[in-house]
Amino acid sequence: MTRREQMVAWSGILIVAVALILVLRDILLPFVAGMAVAYFLDPAADWLERRRVPRWLATLLILSLFFVAVGLVFVLLVPLVRDQFDRFLTHLPEYAALFQERVLPWLLGWAERLGFDFSMDIKSALNGNREQIMKVLGGILTGLLGGGQAVFTLLSLMVITPVVSFYLLRDWDRLVSKVDSYLPLDHAATIREQAGEIDKVLAGFVRGQLLVCLSLAAFYGIGLTALGLQFGLFIGITAGMISFIPYVGTTLGFVTSVGVALAQYWDDPLWIGLVAGLFILGQVIEGNFLHPVLIGDRVGLHPVWIIFALLAGGSLFGFVGILLAVPIFAVIGVLFRFALERYRESWLYKPGAPKKPE
Repeated sequence: MTRREQMVAWSGILIVAVALILVLRDILLPFVAGMAVAYFLDPAADWLERRRVPRWLATLLILSLFFVAVGLVFVLLVPLVRDQFDRFLTHLPEYAALFQERVLPWLLGWAERLGFDFSMDIKSALNGNREQIMKVLGGILTGLLGGGQAVFTLLSLMVITPVVSFYLLRDWDRLVSKVDSYLPLDHAATIREQAGEIDKVLAGFVRGQLLVCLSLAAFYGIGLTALGLQFGLFIGITAGMISFIPYVGTTLGFVTSVGVALAQYWDDPLWIGLVAGLFILGQVIEGNFLHPVLIGDRVGLHPVWIIFALLAGGSLFGFVGILLAVPIFAVIGVLFRFALERYRESWLYKPGAPKKPE
C-alpha cells in the first residue's frame, strides 16, 4: 500500500470507530468501567506476579478486595449520603429564604458603602425567579439519581463490569504484547516511546487523581461532619469526588458548605470561619502534598484542556464520554507534542534542515 492509501485506510478505521462509539454509547459504560478498573489495578497484579503468584490468582485476589471495598462503601456510606442528599433538597427553599433575609441585606450594605446601589434589581430578580430556580435545581439533582435508565446502568455495572475487569486484568500483559507484535516494524520504536508517554500521563491522571479525589472526599466529609455542619458528609464527599475537574470541586464545595454554615451558624461567625478554613486547608494539603506526591509532573495536562475535554466528552457521549474524555485528550496531547517536536526538527521550521525526499 502507498502512503496515501494507508492514510485513507486509517482515516476510515477512525471514522468507523467514532461512529460505533456514537451508536453503542448507551451500553458502553460497564465495558469502559471494566477497562478502567483493569488499568488501575494492573500494577498491583504485576507486583504479585513478580512474587510468583499466578496471574489468574493475583487477578482474583485483587479484584475481590477491590469490589468488596466498593461494596462496603455502597452498603455503609451511600445510604447516609443519599439521606443527606434528600434532606438537602428539601431544605433548599429554606436556605434561599435565609439568604434573602440575612446574607443579602449584609452584602447590599457593604455594596452601598462602596458606592454601589442595586438592591432593588437583585431583590426583584430573586423574588421573581426563586421558585423557578428551586424547581430547576431540584429536577437536576433528583434526575442524577433517579429513573429507569439509572437502575439499568447500576445493574449492568454490578454484573458486567466485574467480569470484564477480570478477563482484561488477567490477560492485560498478553493483550499489550499482542498489540505490540502488530506494530509496523519501521516505526515500532517511535510508537512504543509515544505509548510510554501516554501511559505516564494516564497513570498520573487516572491513578493519581483518583487517589487525590478519595483523599479529599474523606478529608472534607469527615471534617465537615466533625464541625457539625448539616449535610456535611454529602457536601464533603461530593466536593472531593469532583475535584478531578480543576477548581470546580473545591469551589462548589466551598460555596455550598459556607452557604449552609451561614444558615446554620449565623450568630456564631467562628464556626462559619472554621468551615471556610477547612476548605482552605484542603487546598493547601492538595497543592503541597497530595498533588506533588500522587501526581507530580507526570500528567502534563493544562487545567483548561481537562475542563474542555470533560465538557466535550459529556456533550457528545454522556457519562461514557466523561470517562473517556481525559484518556482520549491525553493521547491527543501527547501526539500533538510529538508532532510539534517533529515540526521543529523539520525544514519547515529550520531553513537549514534537510528536506524530506519525495
